[in-house]
Amino acid sequence: MHVTDFGRPAGVDDGFGPRVEPPVYLPPPPTVPYPVAQAFGPTPAANDGFDPAPGTRLEPQGRRRESPWWRRNAHLDPWRDPAAPYWLGQGAIFAAGRPAQLDPAEDSEFDESQLAVPAPASEDAAPVGRARYGIRILILSVVIAVVAGAIGGGAGYWLTRHGSPGLHTSGVHLAQGGSPANRPPNSVAAIAKRVGPAVVSINVTTSTEAAVGSGVVIDKHGYVLTNNHVVSAAATGGSIVVTFSNEDTAKATIVGRDPVSDLAVLKVPTASLTVASLGYSKNLEVGDPVIAIGSPLGLQGTVTTGIVSALNRPVHVFDDAGTSDAYIGAVQTDAAINPGNSGGALVDASGRVVGINSATARLTSESQANGIGFAIPIDYAKRIAEQLIATGHAVHGSLGANGRSVVSGLQEGAYLEQVLPGKAAANAGLKNGDVVVVADGQPVQGFDQLVVVVQEHKPGDRISVTYLRGAARRTVDVTLSSG
Repeated sequence: MHVTDFGRPAGVDDGFGPRVEPPVYLPPPPTVPYPVAQAFGPTPAANDGFDPAPGTRLEPQGRRRESPWWRRNAHLDPWRDPAAPYWLGQGAIFAAGRPAQLDPAEDSEFDESQLAVPAPASEDAAPVGRARYGIRILILSVVIAVVAGAIGGGAGYWLTRHGSPGLHTSGVHLAQGGSPANRPPNSVAAIAKRVGPAVVSINVTTSTEAAVGSGVVIDKHGYVLTNNHVVSAAATGGSIVVTFSNEDTAKATIVGRDPVSDLAVLKVPTASLTVASLGYSKNLEVGDPVIAIGSPLGLQGTVTTGIVSALNRPVHVFDDAGTSDAYIGAVQTDAAINPGNSGGALVDASGRVVGINSATARLTSESQANGIGFAIPIDYAKRIAEQLIATGHAVHGSLGANGRSVVSGLQEGAYLEQVLPGKAAANAGLKNGDVVVVADGQPVQGFDQLVVVVQEHKPGDRISVTYLRGAARRTVDVTLSSG
């Protein structure tokens, strides 16, 4: 192999040979279909493919429109008047420093006489020299507006001077009649007026939640009885504000709480106190009228009425978080009790507090039954409140056993699943699997009822308990231990 095999050709200095341009191939234009050529193609008389030929003058068809009033020669401007003469032509060609085609209205050398403006097509067509139609409409509109304003102003003036006596009359006094309602001392209105000021609204605020409940002033020293689940959130931090019936507010402190009975006592200043009168829940009968007073949904001083629907109803009370584990032998009522009523007063026909509203029956965790509310009997609540005021806590009797409700044929009772060693039930000889059917002389239909009966006693009290062990029925005395 020699360098000459790949060297420059003779006579070439830059290393490249002569430049050869490749041939340019332009494909022929596609054939225009015959129907398209017939529809859009030029006529035989067309000049250079244009029809009409460039420079042909085209006259407007139909009725000629009048020129706009804002420009004198606007009828000659095709950009403003669609009825102006117009023509076809080539693009602007500059000759001698000026375009060959100019807007006639802008061409200083343009002579209007060069344009042969045709006569109106009919008698209805308006001649160019006639007064402008726009000015006439404007003047007519102004005249109509002035006349309408004058008529309206005159009518208004006449009505103010002559029409007022028919519409307005001074010195009118509307008649009222009737005597004050006859409200007996035991009427709902009279009781609500008398007891209402003793029921307060309670607002609890913590760093994570806010709640509203009710309370009852039970002592002149500022003690307020309410539900434990109303104030329990503030027990470890938070504020409790009490609102009285006269809208005065005061901060409250917790005196004591009892989760077992779902009761608590607060302390408030004594400047704005109305103390409630406490009655006896043991004197209630099913069908007695009762009144519920509280702050349902934060609506302070709400009064609802109903009757006592049942007594000693065993109820397992849960708070909104489902953490409360209280059992109460409740007064059932159909007086409306809603969230916020908790801790309020259930009042009898004499105006005395016979219960502390506590709960409503629930169908699910998010819906409640209508007309089924529960209140803690005041006899039981009074005893717990006195303990809380005295020591800050309350004590309850206890069997020392866990269980559940059972039904076997016609027999109902409380099945003891776990009897704790060294407690009251075990000391009395009760064992796992025993079914308690009577406690303290009351038939036991379920474990909730057994707990309620026991909790209403103090530690050290003796109660009689009847139970089933297999087919055998036995009765023993049980000395209650501390709960």
